[in-house]
Amino acid sequence: MKDKFYQYIQTLQDTITSKLEEVDGEAKFREDIWKRPEGGGGRSRVIENGAVFEKGGVNISAVHGELPKSMQTYFGVEDADFFACGLSLVIHPKSPMVPTVHANWRYFEMYDKEGNIVDQWFGGGQDLTPYYLFDEDAVHFHSVCKRACDAHHPEFYPTYKKKCDEYFWNNHRNEARGVGGLFFDYCKATGDMGMQDWYNFVTEVGNSFLEAYIPIVIKRSAIGFTTLQRDWQEIRRGRYVEFNLVHDKGTLFGLKTNGRIESILMSLPPHVQWRYDHHPKKGSEEERLLATLKMPKEWV
Repeated sequence: MKDKFYQYIQTLQDTITSKLEEVDGEAKFREDIWKRPEGGGGRSRVIENGAVFEKGGVNISAVHGELPKSMQTYFGVEDADFFACGLSLVIHPKSPMVPTVHANWRYFEMYDKEGNIVDQWFGGGQDLTPYYLFDEDAVHFHSVCKRACDAHHPEFYPTYKKKCDEYFWNNHRNEARGVGGLFFDYCKATGDMGMQDWYNFVTEVGNSFLEAYIPIVIKRSAIGFTTLQRDWQEIRRGRYVEFNLVHDKGTLFGLKTNGRIESILMSLPPHVQWRYDHHPKKGSEEERLLATLKMPKEWV
């Protein structure tokens, strides 16, 4: 399964980066191949200063070795070895009218000292973070997510949509990071879902990503914007940074397992503002966004 999924994410990385380059029309992804001293490595691709995308990364990795003590405590195991592979992406467009997007699809195995698999699971999801809220964009994104889920189980979309709303919540700000999407983790073999079934589900979600995001990029990148709207984008990006550095489990896992720091922190936008006690004007589109982020919404 690990070889099969790693092959899948290599192909998916090629598909996604090719499409993003096509949409941008100017910038190309820079590729870095890296090795992890403890075992494994990855292939990072970063795009910067494009016509459409200010910064973005589409990274794959496959790492293995002894699970660090801190992560043994986290998982509640002793003397375990692990294998983890996945694709992680974050795209920060230049225009504040185009939302930031994040996605991740991953697979994990844990072994005893004899090398036997003692646990294995899939995880992942995709979520949208707009700076100006176009309701139809959120509806489109969630509709694609729901269609991918419905092909496998009628309860997957409502369950994983709710988990996404709960996970991407900035507790210290009491607001959502964005308008959500899907989040699933610890997807293990059960009576009605074997690992092959989970593979089929996760890859269907992965394959739906471009359909969920690219039409929004094309539609909104043609809209002009002001300096004040760009300022608002950078202020909201500050909240994105706060979530990734304070709450995100993937960032924590990468740092705790001696991951490649450039790849882990590629999710951070290049231009950000933190304004003291900033509040948007009453009745503004900025205020409408904040009101929506205070209470998760059923988009479809």
